[in-house]
Amino acid sequence: MIKTLVKSIREYKLPSILTLIFIAGEVVIEVLIPFITADLVNNIKAGAPIEAVVKTGLILILMAVLSLSCGGIAGVTCANASTGFAKNLRHDMFKKIQGYSFGNIDKFSSTSLVTRLTTDITNVQMSYMMLIRTAIRSPLMFVFSIVMAYVMGGALATSFVVVVPVLLFGLLFVSRKAMPAFRRVFKKYDRLNESIEENVRATRVVKGFSREEYEKQKFADAADDITFDFTKAERIVALNAPIMQFCMYFNMVFILLIGSKLVISSGGSTVDVGQISAMLTYGVQILMSLMMLSMIYVMLTMSAESIKRICEVLNEESTLKNCENPVTAVVDGSVSFENVSFKYSETAKRFALEGINLEIRSGMTVGIIGGTGSSKSSLVQLIPRLYDVTEGSVKVGGVDVREYDINVLRDSVAMVLQKNQLFSGTIKENLRWGNENATDEEIAEVCRLAQADEFIATFPEGYDTYIEQGGTNVSGGQKQRLCIARALLKKPKILILDDSTSAVDTKTDAFIRMGFKKFIPETTKFIIAQRVASVEDADMIIVMENGKIADLGTHSELLQTSEIYREVYEQQTTGGAENED
Repeated sequence: MIKTLVKSIREYKLPSILTLIFIAGEVVIEVLIPFITADLVNNIKAGAPIEAVVKTGLILILMAVLSLSCGGIAGVTCANASTGFAKNLRHDMFKKIQGYSFGNIDKFSSTSLVTRLTTDITNVQMSYMMLIRTAIRSPLMFVFSIVMAYVMGGALATSFVVVVPVLLFGLLFVSRKAMPAFRRVFKKYDRLNESIEENVRATRVVKGFSREEYEKQKFADAADDITFDFTKAERIVALNAPIMQFCMYFNMVFILLIGSKLVISSGGSTVDVGQISAMLTYGVQILMSLMMLSMIYVMLTMSAESIKRICEVLNEESTLKNCENPVTAVVDGSVSFENVSFKYSETAKRFALEGINLEIRSGMTVGIIGGTGSSKSSLVQLIPRLYDVTEGSVKVGGVDVREYDINVLRDSVAMVLQKNQLFSGTIKENLRWGNENATDEEIAEVCRLAQADEFIATFPEGYDTYIEQGGTNVSGGQKQRLCIARALLKKPKILILDDSTSAVDTKTDAFIRMGFKKFIPETTKFIIAQRVASVEDADMIIVMENGKIADLGTHSELLQTSEIYREVYEQQTTGGAENED
């Protein structure tokens, strides 16, 4: 895991190394200050001239300034290194996610990925900051202070033989007890974020069913669960302070009692007042170093779970990869399915699609109809290779889709989904996802074909109207028409409409299909629909049932041969007649 994370440091290696250097300099100076201070105290006691006292005082001031400068510079370089590392890590994770197949994305929930990109990376950033600063400073301070304490105090330093093991044992005990609670928290963060995301996305449904109180309680339960674990962990960690204070006061009392006795009994020849002052300072430095090490241990242990979750994302390999010499051009929009069977995972017990055989010429309009769960969407998702077939092959332009460069294949296919996604930005910016170099005239043309120009004209700012995140300031039908216009702007060889006119009326639906014939006559069009009216003029209609092709033919043929199709048609036309009455 460490090797995986180190790759994200890159250009921030220099500030990381500089931090270590300046921290070492700061520690050395801080350890020498008590030594010189002790000498100054002893000189003053011995009646040294004022010139010598001033000289030593100036040296101490200079050392303090140097120590402060080293600490300040280390703080700046450490901040640059840790924030830069987090930036690179976040970029690497986001880039990795962009290369995931649908199969990879299915493995991680969206809320979990958000938590990993935010909370987990923040934890790792804090750990890295502590690692290159405090984790270097504390061990160095501990070692140097122990050495200087024995140099200055001799026998007095034996107090640390008692104090250090007690403090070390206490801090490790506290850390180990707190860790299980900290580990549980991160998984619960996923559930908390999931509750927030669901509520925000489905706010209209929540309000429509007056479920605000239920959602509040659901969120409160998730928040309380996290609070409980954090409170339990923090209560245990809070024991660090009394353990630290006990050891510190014990050390002070021991040094003052024994040291004072030695000063009096030896007349200052063995131990003097200056040494006692230095020993007290070194004692604080040693114990504070151990305290900081325990905090680092806690933080690193907390971050271990975050590191694991981040590395899971970085080490996940896409289930879809280019072959060695991929095809870089799609000749036409012809599509063929040859003995295709598909399931979403290797462990799935049943196939989502089974025994699919189809031959579709370029430029044909293909309607797909079937009940919920009949795998209509699964069928068309194999064409742009959002998933790979489990058995058989799918060919586009006479070439197996697995032999194409993935980007080339997907650039030749445009998909408009039922749950369309618009991004925050103007209408023009959203439409130019289909063609970033499209002119205003081309944009206006595809909007006319998609029957979107009329409602755009009613907006005060027209095509410069700002679309809120998720398209919340336009209706479902308007959103669908904008997404259709975006797909048309791409001028694809294959256009897939996955129930993407469900929110528009039948008249508008008919006008949109007429626009397809005029604007993209050579494009192969797949239209998944619930309404027979949306597919009845298609060159071929596929009737799906339980992941298999139940029937195949034109509208008139299916009325004669397909019981399923005829039943759907009669229900819809009869329903329409009753509504008119």
